[in-house]
Formats: sequence, structure tokens, C-alpha cells
Amino acid sequence: MIRKTLSASLLAMFLAQPAFAEEATIGRPIEAASLHEGKLDMVVYYVPVAGDLLEVTATFAPKTGGDPLRFVMGLADGDSVAFSMPGHQDSLYAFSRSGEEVTISTETDTYLRADAAMR
Repeated sequence: MIRKTLSASLLAMFLAQPAFAEEATIGRPIEAASLHEGKLDMVVYYVPVAGDLLEVTATFAPKTGGDPLRFVMGLADGDSVAFSMPGHQDSLYAFSRSGEEVTISTETDTYLRADAAMR
């Protein structure tokens, strides 16, 4: 019984960790990158704006069709942000800036799947 409980607990801990599904880095203005994991495809690029900001534009398109979603944000050197898109909480999108490089990654929330599988 203890072995079974311990095995289930370790499996749940392993599955509860976010899994990085995909990552891309862009290092020049107007250079684009795309990510295709999850239910959304994404294309992202940046342009320099006033001061030290880079204006990052990401367009998300549902793979099942529908209207694209666009997100525009300013990133200063050292900034990072992570969020989910409305209606797509099972994927986390992370953006970080270091110098002239912007790194974009997606994470899939395996905790939700592990929780559903254990019921």
C-alpha cells in the first residue's frame, strides 16, 4: 500500500511540472519566429521603439480556425513575462529579453492532464 501511494505521489509530482514544449530566439528587428505547439500557432517579431524598449508583437492563430489574436508589449532589457491566452489556459507563453535577443517559449500545463487522469 505504501509503495503504491509513494509511486502515485512521485508520478503526480513529475506530471505536475510544466513541460517546455517549444522555444525560439529572435535577435534582430523584424526577424520573425514561429511556435506551433498546443492549440495555437504563433508568429512573433519585434521592432525598436523610443528609449531602450523593444515592441514585441505576437499573433496567435487557432489551429481549428477562428479569428487570430494579437498581443503587443514593450520589453526593456531584462524583462520577462508569462501568460495564457483567453480560452487556452492549458498553454503558457513566456517572453524574455536579454540585450537585443527576445526568447519565446511555450509550456504545456501537464498538471491539468495528470489531475484529470488520476480521477
